[in-house]
Amino acid sequence: MRLVLDTNVIVSALLLHNSPSRKVFDLAFEKGKVLVSLAALAEAYEVLNRPKFRKYVSKEATRLFLVGFVRKAEWVEVTENIQVGQDPKDNKILELAVNGHATHIVTGDRDLISLSPFRGIPVVPPAVILRELE
Repeated sequence: MRLVLDTNVIVSALLLHNSPSRKVFDLAFEKGKVLVSLAALAEAYEVLNRPKFRKYVSKEATRLFLVGFVRKAEWVEVTENIQVGQDPKDNKILELAVNGHATHIVTGDRDLISLSPFRGIPVVPPAVILRELE
């Protein structure tokens, strides 16, 4: 499996240790490849470093989480740009999936899920992919 984890899944994986997102996060690295691009990482970094998350997790814990994520993930160079969907931020996830030959996009974003399958790539919530990973 070659998985793209949307930012909302990454945030939930860090903040909610017993969540389906965290289980998907951990199993994805064990049983497949997790794909990342510079744009997707930049968004995750920006979101996780918002002040509202400081009451749940320290800046240092966030940094260590992202460093571990980057070390284990497979880097994808985005050469094909995609402009679809209602939210322009979703394009970076779709670009990562297409350029990285993803088998799945994992997200809680209903707008992204509504595009499934996107160019043949299923777009699923964490609970669905968790059943396949387990």
